[in-house]
Amino acid sequence: MSEALRQKVVMVYREIGRRGLIAGSSGNVSHRVAEGMIITPSGCSAETLQPDSLVPMTLQGDVQGRIVPSSEWAMHAAIYLAYPAAQCIVHSHADASTALACLKEALPPFHYMIANFGGDDVRCAPYATFGTPELAKCAVEALQGRTACLLANHGMIVHAATADQALTNAIVLETLCRQYLLARSAGTVRLLTAEEMRAAHQRYRTYGQADAGVFKTPRS
Repeated sequence: MSEALRQKVVMVYREIGRRGLIAGSSGNVSHRVAEGMIITPSGCSAETLQPDSLVPMTLQGDVQGRIVPSSEWAMHAAIYLAYPAAQCIVHSHADASTALACLKEALPPFHYMIANFGGDDVRCAPYATFGTPELAKCAVEALQGRTACLLANHGMIVHAATADQALTNAIVLETLCRQYLLARSAGTVRLLTAEEMRAAHQRYRTYGQADAGVFKTPRS
C-alpha cells in the first residue's frame, strides 16, 4: 500500500480527534486495500498515531506485523465484506450520536440531509458487546441501503467510497444528531413526509461534484 494512503488515514483520524468526535482512543478508522484493510491500532490516540502504526490485515483477521489492531476490526471487516462500495470506515463515540444511540433510537427524517446516508432515517443497531462478531453482524444489518448507522449504547459508524467522504459523513452525522436533539429538547420535531424525502433523494442524485462522488445517495 502507498504511503499516501497511510497518511490519508492518519489525517482522517487526527481530524475527527481535532473536531471532538473522539476522546482518547475511543474511535477507529480503516481503509480497504488489495490484501484486506489497514486500521488504526488498539489504544492509539489522535495525538500519537503515526502512519507506520497502522495495522495491515486481511478481512478474515490475519494481522501483518506485531501491532495489535483496533478491538473493532471485526466490525470494519464485516462491512467491507458485505458492501463492496465501502472503501473507508470511520467509527466514533461522538457526543450527540452516542447520546441518541443510548436512547436506542434511529435518527428520523427531521432534515432533508438524512438522505445523504441513503435512506429516510439512520438506523440504530441493537446493542452488542464491543469488538464481538455479534456487533459486526448488527452493524452490517443496520447499514443495509445506508452509509451510516448508530450503535445502541455505543456510538456511530459510517463508510464511504473515499477517506475524505467518510470523514465528511461522520461530521455530518454528528451535526445532524446534535441538531435533532436540540430541536427535540425545545419542542415537538416536525418530521418530513415520505413524499418530501423522495424529493430530497431525487435532488441528491444530481447534487455535488459528479466526479468526486460528493453527497451521492448510494444504491442498495
